[in-house]
Amino acid sequence: MDRTLQLIKKVQEGDEKAKELIIAENQGLVWSVARRFLNRGYEADDLFQIGAIGLLKSVYKFNLNYDVKFSTYAVPMIMGEIKRFLRDDGMIKVSRHLKELSIRAKFLQEKLTSEHGAPPTINELASALEVSSEDLVMALDAGREVESLYQTVHRGEREPVFLIDKLSEKDAEQGSLDDNIAIRQVIASLKPKEQQIVFMRYFHDKTQSEIAKEIGVSQVQISRLEKRILKTMRERFG
Repeated sequence: MDRTLQLIKKVQEGDEKAKELIIAENQGLVWSVARRFLNRGYEADDLFQIGAIGLLKSVYKFNLNYDVKFSTYAVPMIMGEIKRFLRDDGMIKVSRHLKELSIRAKFLQEKLTSEHGAPPTINELASALEVSSEDLVMALDAGREVESLYQTVHRGEREPVFLIDKLSEKDAEQGSLDDNIAIRQVIASLKPKEQQIVFMRYFHDKTQSEIAKEIGVSQVQISRLEKRILKTMRERFG
C-alpha cells in the first residue's frame, strides 16, 4: 500500500496527525482546482479552504478497495465543494477549456462505445484524449447538470423514475453530487462486460431480455449478473 493510501487509512481510523499530513501533501491538488475559480469575487485563500473541505470529504468517503487513483476520485469532490459554495451566489462559471474537453470526451466516448460494444474507462478515455484522468473527470463533471442524478430515465404510469432510484433506494435518500461522482467511479472500476450491462440496463432503460438477446446469453444469466454487479457496486460504494 503506497503512502497516500496508508494516510487515508489512518485518517479514516481517526488519526489527526495523518489528517494534517494528507492536507499538506495534497495542497497542490487543491490549489490546482481552486485556481480555476479565481476572479469570481472571492479570495484565493477562501477558495482553497473550501477545496480543502472537499479534499477531506473525499478522504473519508474513499474506499481503499477502489481500483481508482485517489487524486482522480478527489478532484471532482474538491471541485464539487467549491461549486456548491459559489452556487449560492450564482457565481459559478465553467471555463471554455473544460467545456471543450467535455464535448470532445463525450463525442469520443460514444464513438468508442459504438466501436467496442462497451464504454471506455476513465483512464482509457483520458489516454485517447491525451489528458490526465483528473482533468478529464473534472471536465465531465463540469459538463453535467448538478441534479443529473435526478434526470428522468423512465416515466412510469404515475410518476417519473429517476436514475438514482434505479441504482439504489438508499442512495436516493442521500442523493448528492458526491454520490454521483462515487457511483461513476465505481462503474469505471467494473469489468467491461459489467459496465456494458449497467449502461444498457440503467442508462438506456433496456429490459433483461433485451440485454440477453444483444449479448447472446439467457435472461436468467443476465438476472444473476445484474444481482452480482449491484452487490459489488453497493460494497464498493461503501
